[in-house]
Amino acid sequence: MQQGCKSRYNKLEAKREYYLDRAREASELTIPALLPPEGFSSSNSIYTPYQSVGARGVNNLASKLLMLLLPPNVPFFRMMPDSESAQELEKAPQIKAEVEASLSKIERDVMDEIEATAIRVSVFEALKHLIVTGNVLIHLPKDGRLKVFPLTNYVCRRDPNGEVVEIIVKELVSKEALGGPPPENVYDGPNRIENSYNNADAVPLFTKVIKIGDKYQVYQELDDQILADSYGEYPAEMLPWLALRMVRIDGEDYGRSFCEEVLGDLKSLEALTQALIEFSAAASKLVFLVAPNATTRKADIADANNGDVITGSPNDVQVLQTEKYQDMRVVLDSVQRIEERLKFVFLLNESIQRQAERVTAEEIRFMANELETALSGVYSLLSVEFQLPLVSVLIKRMQSKGQIPAIPKGAVRPVIVTGTAALGRGNDLQKLKSFLADLIQLTGASPQSIQRINSGDLIKRLATGHGIEVEGLIRSDQELAMQQQQLQQQQMMQTAMQEGVKGAAPAAAKQIVEQGMTQ
Repeated sequence: MQQGCKSRYNKLEAKREYYLDRAREASELTIPALLPPEGFSSSNSIYTPYQSVGARGVNNLASKLLMLLLPPNVPFFRMMPDSESAQELEKAPQIKAEVEASLSKIERDVMDEIEATAIRVSVFEALKHLIVTGNVLIHLPKDGRLKVFPLTNYVCRRDPNGEVVEIIVKELVSKEALGGPPPENVYDGPNRIENSYNNADAVPLFTKVIKIGDKYQVYQELDDQILADSYGEYPAEMLPWLALRMVRIDGEDYGRSFCEEVLGDLKSLEALTQALIEFSAAASKLVFLVAPNATTRKADIADANNGDVITGSPNDVQVLQTEKYQDMRVVLDSVQRIEERLKFVFLLNESIQRQAERVTAEEIRFMANELETALSGVYSLLSVEFQLPLVSVLIKRMQSKGQIPAIPKGAVRPVIVTGTAALGRGNDLQKLKSFLADLIQLTGASPQSIQRINSGDLIKRLATGHGIEVEGLIRSDQELAMQQQQLQQQQMMQTAMQEGVKGAAPAAAKQIVEQGMTQ
C-alpha cells in the first residue's frame, strides 16, 4: 500500500533537520523573521541582532541577484532555433533578420508577462531565503502570483545527479478556502475535519510532486485522502514546482546557504558588537565618588543645580573611571576588521551598479561578471535551476492563452546565457558594434567596404539588439524601391520642365525684340 503524504512527510523530516538547524542559526544573525525558531507564533518575541551587517548584506546581495536574474530593461534569455533551422536561416539572410525580429518580440512579450504578474516581488523574497537558508521552493500557479515556500514547509528528495524526484509541501489552509464541508466519498463524512482537528482555524494540506519515468505527477491530500480534481501531470521541463538551492553539494537533497560559509564571522561580530554596546552603556553612566571623611556632603552634590554655590573641597570628589578603554579599543578594531570582511563578501563595498532608474545592458553584464566571480558559480546554478524552467513554463502558458504565437515543438528553444556573455541580444548588439568599429578602423570607411554591408539587414539587427519593434518604423525593400521610383519620376519631371523653360526662353526673347523694332 502506498504511504500517505503525511506519513511520508514525517519520515523525510529527519533528513531535513540538520539543514533546518543551520538555517535558523544563520537567520538569527541576519534576518530573524525570515526563519523564526521552532514553535514561534505571533505572540512570541523574536531575537534582535546587535549588528545590522548581516541584514544589509543579505538584502544587498538579493537585490543584485534579482537585477541579474530578472533584469527590468532587457530579456535574460534568447529564443534560439535548432541547428537544422539555424542552417536554413544562414542561407537566407533576409529571412533570418525577420525571424530574429519575431523571436525578439516573443522575448519582450514574456518579459511583459513577468512585469504584469509581479514575479519580481516573490523572487526577491525567495532569494533572501536562498542566501540565508540555502533552500526555497517556488510554485508558479496557473492563476495568481508566484508562491514561495520556506524550508520549514516542504521536504524533498533528489537523485545522485541532483534532479528532484520527490517533493512534499505542507501548508495550513483555512476551512473556508476548502469550500465548505468535504464530500463524503473522499473524507468519510462531512464532520471528519471537525473531529480530526478540534475545530482549528486551519488544517494541514499536503501537495506531493513525484517523478515517474520522464514526467512528474502532482496531487494533493487532506487527511490521507486525495482531493478530487487535484491530480496533474507535467513534463520535466514544464514542472511549475522549483526546489532551488544556493550552493549545490553532490549527494545531498538540500543545498547549503551562502551565510553558512561566513557563519563564523557573523557569530564573532554579534558577540563582539554586544560586548562593545554593553561597555558603551556602562561607560556612559556618570558616577561621582566622595571621600568618606570629606567636608563635601553627598546630598549637596546630588541636589545642586547648574550655577549653585555649595560648601566643599574639589579634592573630596572624583568621577568613577572604568579604565577599560584600551581593552575596548582592541574589541573595536576586531569589530571593524570583521565588518570589512563581511562587507566584501556581501558586495557592500562594490560599486558595480549605479543608482539610476534605467541600467544599461553593459552595466548588467559587468554586474554578472562581478557576481559570477564573487559567488563562484551561484549565478550559473540559478540560471539553470530557476531561469530556464521559469521561461519554459511562462512560454507554454502564454501559448495556450494565445498571448504569443505557437512555436513548432523542437524548432525553437529558450536559452539562458550566463556570466559575462549574459543577457542575450544585448550581447549580440555589442558584438555587432565592435565589428563595425573594427571594420571602419581597418578599411577607413572606404566605399568598397561600405557597399559590401547589407544596410537593411544591419538596421534590423541593430533594432533587434535594442529591443525595438521595427514594424512600421523601418521601410521594407519594396517600400524603399517604390520611394526611389517616385523620386526618379519627380526628378525627370523637374528636368523636363527646366529644359522646356530653357527652350522657350530664346523664342520669347526674339519675339519681344521684333515687337520693339516694329514699334
